[in-house]
Amino acid sequence: MKTRRLGKSPIHVSDICMGTMTFGNQADEAMSHRILDKSFEAGIDFFDTAENYPVPPKEEYAGRTEEIVGRWMKTKNRDAIIMATKVCGPSHGWLKGSQRAGKTALDRHNIIKAVEDSLRRLQTDYIDLYQTHWPDHGARYEDALRALDDLVESGKVRVLGCSNETSWGLTKSVAVAERYGLARYETIQNNFSLNNRRFEDELAQVCRQEGVSLIPYSPLAGGVLTGKYQNGARPAGARFSAYLQMGGRQEVMARRFVNDKTISSTERFTAIAEEAGMSVTTLATAWSKQHDFVASTIVGVTHEDQLPDIFAAADLVLEKEVMKKIDTVTKDILYPMG
Repeated sequence: MKTRRLGKSPIHVSDICMGTMTFGNQADEAMSHRILDKSFEAGIDFFDTAENYPVPPKEEYAGRTEEIVGRWMKTKNRDAIIMATKVCGPSHGWLKGSQRAGKTALDRHNIIKAVEDSLRRLQTDYIDLYQTHWPDHGARYEDALRALDDLVESGKVRVLGCSNETSWGLTKSVAVAERYGLARYETIQNNFSLNNRRFEDELAQVCRQEGVSLIPYSPLAGGVLTGKYQNGARPAGARFSAYLQMGGRQEVMARRFVNDKTISSTERFTAIAEEAGMSVTTLATAWSKQHDFVASTIVGVTHEDQLPDIFAAADLVLEKEVMKKIDTVTKDILYPMG
């Protein structure tokens, strides 16, 4: 498993990261631990969770994922693991946090409370990468960054990152950190896949110029790129099968991922993968890693049987001809996720 640097920090991680947002919901604890064990044995040393997991967020099981990960981590050498987690962010917008009675915000009170609770659930005394899950563009960035900087100074957190940020937000945060001499965001965790290449429009250039690493999530476009939703299929137990029935935010999200354009592009990507002699899961994971601004691609599974196709991408470099074919699909079906 190859490693890459997180931003300009001293930390290097495996270029595949195991995400955990299904743990405690779609995957029970026993399965979650098998997934983590097999990932660790395959050379993955980077794991990502959040105080708001599992998804969809609900107050009755908020934090369950961190508890499952924490019990697993106690069976391993802590120094061998790079653990990432997140503080919710504001609850007045698109996503309402399930922690702290849904009153989450990026202020000192919430950040300190969140990190102390995450440390307890993870059963550790430090977090390697601590991230803001959602930004608050109406608040002063220095308020959150000062609290986060104190966590770095105290040793409870090693490096900082953000998630679901914009070009403006990432640039602003770096400028504020430089102005006040605060620890900056070394990573950005945003949605990035064959079906959603919007990151390349502007944010990739911000990452290159500022030395910030993308750790993309959903490289399989929420499972759509596996082909499970082709021809109108709605497999039992699949996330978007459930979300399409839930209404509200979940249904809106599902229809962004599962629509005529994403189904058409997935069909063509599947054909490219078959011609290249691999599964579309392997193709999509390898493609995600094959960008200069990416440090580690976050994958997620609900069952250990889904791991081999992901692991097959570990040392795979897609040929130029394959990359050209992928780009042709992107040009023919622009922005399938909107």
